[in-house]
Amino acid sequence: MDYVIIALKVIVALSLFNVWLLQKNKPTKWRGGNAQNIVEEFEVYGLPKWMCYLVGTLKVGLAILLLLSIQFPEFEMIAALGLAGLLLGSIVMHLKISDPLFKSFPAALFLAMCLAIAFL
Repeated sequence: MDYVIIALKVIVALSLFNVWLLQKNKPTKWRGGNAQNIVEEFEVYGLPKWMCYLVGTLKVGLAILLLLSIQFPEFEMIAALGLAGLLLGSIVMHLKISDPLFKSFPAALFLAMCLAIAFL
């Protein structure tokens, strides 16, 4: 089971790095509304630009903590539950603007993974 949890941590962290650091300026089929980049996505949700930077900083920081928790287990709960809360917020934002359900799938998947990390 330990290896499964480690794999989940790596998958979640690398996926968040991909979204927030590598793909942030690119359109994807997962973006809310018709947004072409991550800042536009937050605008579609009716959120201010600074909120995008705050959420991005929190997600990347917590993803780093999630990786660190492989070696330092004391970071596991705060990283996994912190990310779970932010991912739940992502799902709520997609629902708020009536996005098709498939756009919420990545957030729901990573929310489930974070909850598994926290509670298994």
